[in-house]
Amino acid sequence: QVQLVESGGGLVQAGGSLRLSCAASGGTFSSHAMGWFRQAPGKEREFVASISRSGGSTYYADSVQGRFTIARDNAKNTLFLQLNSLKPEDMAVYFCAAAQRSYTTSLAPDYSYWGQGTQVTVSS
Repeated sequence: QVQLVESGGGLVQAGGSLRLSCAASGGTFSSHAMGWFRQAPGKEREFVASISRSGGSTYYADSVQGRFTIARDNAKNTLFLQLNSLKPEDMAVYFCAAAQRSYTTSLAPDYSYWGQGTQVTVSS
C-alpha cells in the first residue's frame, strides 16, 4: 500500500511558476511508474504527465508539453512537477498517482494509488 501526499500548490500569476511535490510512503516507490493528473471545477480529471519507474522516460499531455516537467527522486521517495509559464486554464487540483507498472501511462485506471491533491490557482 502506497500513501501519497502532495504539496507545493498555491496562488500564482499567469506566466509564473510553481513546483509541486509528492511524498510517497508505505511501499516501494521505485517500483511504480508515477503520474500527475488535474481536475478543474466542473471538469473531468485529466492526465498531465507520467514518468517511468527509473525516471528515464516521461510523457506529457499536449496542453502542458514544453511548460511542465515531471521528475522523481527515488532515493527520497518523492515525485515532482515543475509548472512554468502558467496559464489560467492550468488552474485545478493536482493529484499524484502511482501505477502498478514500470512504464509511463496516461490512463487513470492504470494508477492504483492516489494522493488527496493540491490546489493550483492562476490569476490572470
